[in-house]
Amino acid sequence: MIQAFTRSLAQLTDRSILTILLKVILLTILLFLSFGVAAYFGLVWLFAWLDWAGGGFAAATAAAIIAIITGLLLFRIVAIFVLNIFSDDIVDAVELRYYPERAETANPPGYAVGIKMGVASTGRALGYNILAAPLYVLLLVTGIGVPIAFFVVNGLLLGRDLQDMVAARHASDYRNLAAEWNLPKVQRFVLGLIAALLLAIPFVNFLAPVLAAAMATHLVHGRRKT
Repeated sequence: MIQAFTRSLAQLTDRSILTILLKVILLTILLFLSFGVAAYFGLVWLFAWLDWAGGGFAAATAAAIIAIITGLLLFRIVAIFVLNIFSDDIVDAVELRYYPERAETANPPGYAVGIKMGVASTGRALGYNILAAPLYVLLLVTGIGVPIAFFVVNGLLLGRDLQDMVAARHASDYRNLAAEWNLPKVQRFVLGLIAALLLAIPFVNFLAPVLAAAMATHLVHGRRKT
């Protein structure tokens, strides 16, 4: 795990990885800006319908607040959705450098499959976190229980997502992965937990998706070497 992290961190300086990183960051920001703009026009229409004077300024303020809060709450979901779109490019860059024989036999799934996997990942993230919401509420009294539960739930989800990003290039059907492409459960959870923690750190969270995908590549191929 440590070697996977250090190798992934070192490769962030590669031109190919930097290009992908820039795409992920720009598209993530664009999605949140688009949501903010949509919220603004929706609120402008609402305030006009209510015949509320000064609705333009109020709508702009409210839209900005909504965009910020949404960014804080949903950054992990949006970032992983975007990552799925470019995941094949990231895995390919890591394989070309460290596992060239695997890169030659890879069967890139393409952007359509990446988007489909991203939608599935988003659905799982929203669904499981909604199901866990009562637990989050119950743990509010503990002070620290909520973040622990949140990181456990999302660590489990992210570990699977990251593993599947690598396996999708090699397994015949990414929806039914052979046992050889599955990481051990503990290792997969630790990978997801690291990704979830990195996604919670301001500014680092922009690097986290690419870094986590590169780590997953090393872990999956490292296991197959053993």
